[in-house]
This record gives sequence, structure tokens and C-alpha cells, in this order.
Amino acid sequence: MDKRLYRSETDRVVWGVCGGLAKYFDIDPIIIRIIALLSVIFNGAGIVAYIILAIVIPSEKSRVTDPKETVKENIEEIKTAAESFGEEMKETFKASSASSLPEARRRRVWFGFLLILIGAAVVLANFDIFWWFQWKYLWPAVIILIGALIIFGTRRRS
Repeated sequence: MDKRLYRSETDRVVWGVCGGLAKYFDIDPIIIRIIALLSVIFNGAGIVAYIILAIVIPSEKSRVTDPKETVKENIEEIKTAAESFGEEMKETFKASSASSLPEARRRRVWFGFLLILIGAAVVLANFDIFWWFQWKYLWPAVIILIGALIIFGTRRRS
């Protein structure tokens, strides 16, 4: 039987690249995700590699055989996901405090937004834009901020 590398439709967090790689190499997807996370944290190459793989590797449900068509199909899927994320962010920011969004979903969106900001800052730091900033203080500050948000968010609801 011929193995095929694809992006997973069932075991996915973002675009299914790690799930597809794990199935192809027959290992636990958590291991692939940890390797991807470490490559993002330590040298930033993981972001570029993930995006390239998301564009090049066909989806599990895709029946396209031409590589050019695969890339077009994947870019269209990424575009659709980005548009829906943008709409969700717009909906979150324009919503009032008595929002129609459930509280748990709103917290997830804010946490995701925080992670995106941190990731963008780390990518920009790789280009030495923040030469004046001491990055060794960033991670402890982020952990303290997340802990404070969890504690004060819990106290506010009780």
C-alpha cells in the first residue's frame, strides 16, 4: 500500500499539517506539535515551514493530483480561514461588554489575539527590530500576565 502525505481533516489544530505528518510517520501528533512549537520558539523557522507545508501538502479530502491545483486549493482554504478569523475578530472588538459572544469564546479569542501579538513580536525580534528590548524578560512577563488574567477572571465571575 502506497503511503500518502496529506493535511489531516480530523486531527488538526490550525491546518492539519502536524496531524498529517504524524499519521504519515506513524507517531503521536503531540510529538510533532512539540517539535513544531520548539522550532517556532527557538529560531522562528517553524512558522515559515508550517505555512509552506500547509500550502504544498494536499488536504486529506482533496482529490486533486496536479501540484499547481493543490497549491491553489490550499491557498483558497487558507484565505477562507483567514477571512472567517477576521470576521470573528471584528465581531469580538465591536461587541459591547454585554456581548452576544459567550464568555468562554470571548476569552479564547482574546487569548488567541495575545498569542498572535507575542508571536509577531518574536518574529520581528528575529529581524533585530527590538534591539533595545531584553527578550529574556518577555516570557516571565507573559506567564505572570496569563496567571493574573486567570485569577482575576475567576474572582470576577464568583
